[in-house]
Amino acid sequence: MSKALEFEILHTDARTGARRGRITTRHGTIETPVFMPVGTQATVKAMKPEDVEKSGAEIILGNTYHLYLRPGSDIVREAGGLHKFMNWNKSILTDSGGFQVFSLGDFRKITEEGVKFKSYLDGSSHMMTPESSIQVQMDLGSDIMMAFDECCPYPSDYEYTKKSMERTTRWLERCIKAQTNTEQQSLFGIMQGGFYKDLRKISAEQIIEFDLPGYAIGGISVGEPKEAFMEILTSCAGYLPAEKPRYLMGVGTPDYLFEGVENGVDMFDCVLPTRLARHGVALTSHGKVNIKNARYERDFSPLDDECDCYCCSKYSKAYLRHLFKCDEILCSMLLSEHNIHFLVHTMANIRKAIEEDRFSEYKKEFYDKYGEYNE
Repeated sequence: MSKALEFEILHTDARTGARRGRITTRHGTIETPVFMPVGTQATVKAMKPEDVEKSGAEIILGNTYHLYLRPGSDIVREAGGLHKFMNWNKSILTDSGGFQVFSLGDFRKITEEGVKFKSYLDGSSHMMTPESSIQVQMDLGSDIMMAFDECCPYPSDYEYTKKSMERTTRWLERCIKAQTNTEQQSLFGIMQGGFYKDLRKISAEQIIEFDLPGYAIGGISVGEPKEAFMEILTSCAGYLPAEKPRYLMGVGTPDYLFEGVENGVDMFDCVLPTRLARHGVALTSHGKVNIKNARYERDFSPLDDECDCYCCSKYSKAYLRHLFKCDEILCSMLLSEHNIHFLVHTMANIRKAIEEDRFSEYKKEFYDKYGEYNE
């Protein structure tokens, strides 16, 4: 490869903005649109790397904030980078740590220089800047790294959001100057602007001036009503270059995945599938299954009769319920593997539907069975 990242659009659905594409990094090919499992602390929770790979995942996420605090990016660098440290040979995207430090509330202070915050581990004080975020991500050696941005809470007033968006642009310029290995890692800029369309448009215009390998939509799916999410989403992707990959950050519910794809988004991530699994909830083709329910005590059928994952091919709802009630970690392992498999394969079905110019039909078929998100 002559560049750290290459992107091509293979097909666009005839009736929607849905795109079928392909991203290539130093560590392989990523078919898009893609759901990316989150490996916050150099592991997808309750899953072995080989099981994540068996699910069909082609790229996972690592978290700059958490890996900076523990074990320290210097240790990961000495280990040969995040790929070797966690034994994952496919692509990795690292977030900037911005969302995590901004979510600390009273435990952080935002300045033009960066963000002062206290560690959730021991209360020690730290400062994260655009430069230090990029340095940590270079230490980690991910294929795609994200610019350090400010994520506004919902709701935020116009003036605060405007100042935050402008700071994000200034920080992006500092991130670009701090990166010294553009042939090894690709830096994505992040559009901010809260829930104000004019600010979103301005943010997009500012960040695309830097001609980066890809761009993300940040600062939505932060607790707002779905109506507000949809109103902003329908305009956001159109503000970003068509020839570059578009990444909608922190989205993983099936309805948001479908809406994002329909609006021209290529990449998604979320902790949802493994978090639900730890609480005994499975995503299936017929909607959510809460394995804690008493009605599954003698249900010897699989979680999902349309799923071919290891969990569904080997175990029953009754057994999974038994594991959960006994607080056995195997339940989290099996449900995590299933949920990741479900979302990864739903995206594979979406890609096929786009290729066949039947995305809208597949979306309706999915909703008709899944039930929860029918309108």
